[in-house]
Amino acid sequence: MDIQTIQGNSVSRLGLAGQQPMESGCVDLAWQAGVNYFFSYGVGDNPIINDLKPLLQQHRESVIVATGSEKRELNHWREYLEQVQQTLDISTIDILFAEYVSPADDWQQVKALADQLYRWKSEGVIRYVGITTHNRAIAQQLNQESLCDVLMHRYNMAHRKAEETVLPMAEAAKIPVVAFTSTRWGTLLQKPTDWPTAPPTALDCYRFGLSQPAIQLVLTAPKTRKELEANLAVLKSPPMSEQEAVHWRQFGDLVYGNGQDSFETTWP
Repeated sequence: MDIQTIQGNSVSRLGLAGQQPMESGCVDLAWQAGVNYFFSYGVGDNPIINDLKPLLQQHRESVIVATGSEKRELNHWREYLEQVQQTLDISTIDILFAEYVSPADDWQQVKALADQLYRWKSEGVIRYVGITTHNRAIAQQLNQESLCDVLMHRYNMAHRKAEETVLPMAEAAKIPVVAFTSTRWGTLLQKPTDWPTAPPTALDCYRFGLSQPAIQLVLTAPKTRKELEANLAVLKSPPMSEQEAVHWRQFGDLVYGNGQDSFETTWP
């Protein structure tokens, strides 16, 4: 199942995710370049929400609005749903994500939340049920039990173990994957001492993620318009060659090391 706009157009290969700080005007810049997927972790006073409102007034059926919450209580979700609708002045949310499902979660509570999201989907309040997780075992279970329409999962040059199970399972289940942390929070853009050539650019990181068939889009969260302009080049870039992919896998292996530093053990 592909992610599509209300009009039926395919989602862009790059999505814009909001963060603080972010320069105003990034939404319009992304839209003009061909981005139609916009994700925000909340609907408070932030640049992506403020700039998204006028875009939705003119192009609602061509824009995919994605958001979500880390909460699990259904009462919170009802309030959040209304907040999003009122803030953006929309009746339907394209993708609503239950965020960061982890081993600490009560699985029955997660399933109850997914059931509620699917009820809202049947009522036309949301269009796709989404779940995000860093945990591969949970991602596999989500695929096996078809608990979501869209899976948001970590994948980048250093974190590639999803290739073994998560991504093939998602592809077989026809669950599109949104990849996040493509630059590993910017750390992949830094040159390790033992690496002989230049480190990857953000564009390299996004192209690497998009080389996986199960991944329908990757997220970018630039701080400035200048950063966004460079990242938007992925929309017109050719697919990554196998030679390039091998080069960046070697880089990722070096960065990952033994996988035992605090960064890796926090997000296994």
